[in-house]
Amino acid sequence: MHDDRTLVEARLRRVLDERIRPAVHPESVPLDVAVWHVPGEPVPVAEGLAAAYEPVAVGTRWGVPWGTSWFRVTGTVPDAWAGRTVEAVLDLGFDGAMPGFQCEGLVHRADGSPVKGLNPLNQWVRIAAPARGGERVDLYVEAAANPVILGRPAFRPTSLGDLATAGDEPQYTLARMDLAVFDTTVWELVMDLEVLGELMAELPADGHRRHDILRAVDAALDAVDLQDVNGTAGRARELLTTVLAAPATPSAHRVSAVGHAHIDSAWLWPLRETVRKVARTAASMTALLDDEPDFVFAMSQAQQWAWVKEHRPEVWARVKKAVADGRFVPAGGMWVESDTNMPGSEAMARQFVHGKRFFLDEFGIENTEAWLPDTFGFAAGLPQILRAAGTRYLLTQKISWSRTNAFPHHTFHWEGIDGTRIFTHFPPVDTYNCAMTGREIAHAARNFRDKGAARHSLAPTGWGDGGGGTTREMVAKAARLHDLEGSPTVTWETPAAFFARAEAEYPEAPVWVGELYLELHRATLTSQAGTKQGNRRSEHLLREAELWAATAAVRTGFSYPHAELDRIWKTVLLHQFHDILPGSSIAWVHREARATYARIAAELEGIIDAAQRALAGDGTTDLLFNAAPHARSGVPAGGAATPAGPGRTHLTERDGGGFVLDNGLLRAGIDADGLLVSVLDLAADRETIAPGRAGNLLQLHPDLPNMWDAWDVDAFYRNTVTDLTDADEVTAGADGASVRITRSFGDGSRATQVLSLPPGERRLVVDTEVEWHETEKFLKLAFPLDVHAERCASETQFGHVHRPTHTNTSWDAARFEVCNHRFVHLEEPGWGVAVVNDSTYGHDVTRTVRTGGDRGTTTTVRVSLLRAPRFPDPETDQGVHRFRHALVPGAGIGDAVREGWRINLPPRRRPGAGPVAPLVTADQEAVVVTAVKLADDGSGDVVVRFHEAHGGRAAAVLTTGFPASGVQVTDLLERPLPDPPGIRLDGDRIAVRLRPFELMTLRLRRA
Repeated sequence: MHDDRTLVEARLRRVLDERIRPAVHPESVPLDVAVWHVPGEPVPVAEGLAAAYEPVAVGTRWGVPWGTSWFRVTGTVPDAWAGRTVEAVLDLGFDGAMPGFQCEGLVHRADGSPVKGLNPLNQWVRIAAPARGGERVDLYVEAAANPVILGRPAFRPTSLGDLATAGDEPQYTLARMDLAVFDTTVWELVMDLEVLGELMAELPADGHRRHDILRAVDAALDAVDLQDVNGTAGRARELLTTVLAAPATPSAHRVSAVGHAHIDSAWLWPLRETVRKVARTAASMTALLDDEPDFVFAMSQAQQWAWVKEHRPEVWARVKKAVADGRFVPAGGMWVESDTNMPGSEAMARQFVHGKRFFLDEFGIENTEAWLPDTFGFAAGLPQILRAAGTRYLLTQKISWSRTNAFPHHTFHWEGIDGTRIFTHFPPVDTYNCAMTGREIAHAARNFRDKGAARHSLAPTGWGDGGGGTTREMVAKAARLHDLEGSPTVTWETPAAFFARAEAEYPEAPVWVGELYLELHRATLTSQAGTKQGNRRSEHLLREAELWAATAAVRTGFSYPHAELDRIWKTVLLHQFHDILPGSSIAWVHREARATYARIAAELEGIIDAAQRALAGDGTTDLLFNAAPHARSGVPAGGAATPAGPGRTHLTERDGGGFVLDNGLLRAGIDADGLLVSVLDLAADRETIAPGRAGNLLQLHPDLPNMWDAWDVDAFYRNTVTDLTDADEVTAGADGASVRITRSFGDGSRATQVLSLPPGERRLVVDTEVEWHETEKFLKLAFPLDVHAERCASETQFGHVHRPTHTNTSWDAARFEVCNHRFVHLEEPGWGVAVVNDSTYGHDVTRTVRTGGDRGTTTTVRVSLLRAPRFPDPETDQGVHRFRHALVPGAGIGDAVREGWRINLPPRRRPGAGPVAPLVTADQEAVVVTAVKLADDGSGDVVVRFHEAHGGRAAAVLTTGFPASGVQVTDLLERPLPDPPGIRLDGDRIAVRLRPFELMTLRLRRA
């Protein structure tokens, strides 16, 4: 037989496109359309329904950027259509693709009840099946004119990302508003031919199955009368019955399909638009559940559920019913799908506390899986947090985006820094927007790296990012693929059912130890510095507010602000979403974020001030309130007392120009250019700065990645660098104990730095203010250190992670930009250096061996300060920024931990009656208390969370500063553990033993 594969396949494509698909709606009549353009922000449904509408014609331009227009569509079903299936086809002016990235709508009935969402790949609204002649149609569409930000070509700067700059040019043209007959037989034929055509393309060219399908498809196309598709579609379907009925082989890969719509809580649209995106998607999915009995839909992010409940109660009612039926499934157990690299320890814990509690309170459901399909890498401290929240599983597909190394597993145990293991699955379909195409499902089977030991994988199925969800076409394809020869099998399942099945078949899955580093999107650790500073500051203000409010409540009866703290925490957690905190959203999002953080800071400062006033009482004693978890200046951690008298710092002129700072512990030499040429640890008689090098060196790189501007920094940026060594001035500070340096550079930018040695402290503080006017540049602050270190320690949640400073392997080389929280630490036996910060995350550490002189090793720590990408926010980071860093010579890991906390929690002074004793103290510096608060249930119990922070075992005694009658070890949700370690209260003492990096939560009942 001659090979006619390409001929038949080309025939199939053309006949589908030009004849069969258009015949799905063979007859149509126009609907009458009227419009009301909302003047300003979106309005409630009732207001939209009651508005004054004006007639509008198809072909009319509509939709100022970010505007809302309500369309009323009315008509009558023709008598000739009685008994047939009738739909409205509503095209608002869609691009043919990109659902969720352009205009979209939510359809309502005249009584305000929601019907379903509209997007480019979901334009239909079922009117009746069967229809009655003369039946009235009366629908209202709330249409959002969201502009296309990610256009063609992509990553071009645009002013459309903020209401203030977007202009008022209409974005869309009303394309089609029709009432149409829906031919079910033709539509089913389209699904048959798409499934078989897509499957055929994935099968071996020399296999029998491919040719069986080819002959059946060819015969079916012969049976279609191209002049009467609707009259002959049934016969064509009959000719496909045999090839569609052939069952899958017993060894076929098994795909668990989960209906899904990954909705970014903000990205190329503002938060307020996400509220509507969630409502549209939820309305569509509950409608699809009504139509498709096998379909299951999962939705993550408790914040999005809360938005539906608050803003769209009519949609919420449908969601609640579907949840009760077990088919609309809460997933993930987090407040949002957050970034997991940058959120601090407590914030990461609270993502699960607030997320899980919402689903428990609303539905009595507790998730056992973390659902993070799109998060940009996963910190090594996360497994322990998951387990402490009662979470057993993790799903993500994002690591498949890595550009250098292919991850070796799809199903495995992930081990964190403390030894906790979490059963983890990476869907081999390599997308969270699976459309059930033959290419995707075949790729899942071919790509699956655990063949021979396991055969199950999950496919998140539905349009996401901007929402939309699963379509009826996806459900129809899944039904045909359920048990089909040549294809993996497909079954709709909940995430919980999938994980139970996958874990049972693969109990001895391989283990991956350490962070799940994404070899892409590294610049998200730096972009939008204002957002990152707001996050860091909010996290530490929340610690202070909880600590002092709890202390005041126990000591003075102060009213603990449960509701306020709950609300603020949820706001901070929302802004840790993986496109807000990473800095990859439009200008509107980050402008609002900065304003939100300022409002939060003011509110938290008010709570802190009120609690401290209550604690201090009336008096004139000078009190220092120390919120850090370590004592400082004689003031205990979590308490207040009169500080010890400070020492002195001496400033002298340096030979050759510049200055010398000396506080008796360190001596720092600053040259005439304002560079740090020496930092001597006087006790160790050890130089910190590498010979012939200078620290406090600002370095400027060009920064135009190949794509994903706000997300990426590509390795070639390092090929070109400008050292900013020219100083406008280097002067003694006004306090006589610091040095002030100013530099002008680039396109009118300016950096002002103040270097100081605090009296009595072994750290050199670098305060940097940058007035930033650069475009597509990357600013780093470098410290070349005379330390031989093959690895460095970077703080992460509840501990630190070690990374090599060399590039022996491609995995090492790919980590050229990494995350830390408050510190980076380098050490050789007996002596180390820490670089601590108050608000930066990105950094790099490199090493080189000096060729002359002592042939020692220079290890350079470079802190990432600012970037200036032009997409999606063309004005990223323009303006004034302030940073604080400190260099800590002679630091062990404990010093790094302590100084990291101190730089983020400066003490507060106020007069008062006398010292304030801490509620809880630990007698071991390695045991760090991360939270002291009152229990969330309003019982008045005191909750204390702590962890081992140095990476070793710790035995410690916690002492309570108040009468306590009992202690319980709890999970993160403050529930007693079912099998707690043997910990008891002995008077006011609690003895604990911790593994390296182990976290523990205690609930103390007040006597």
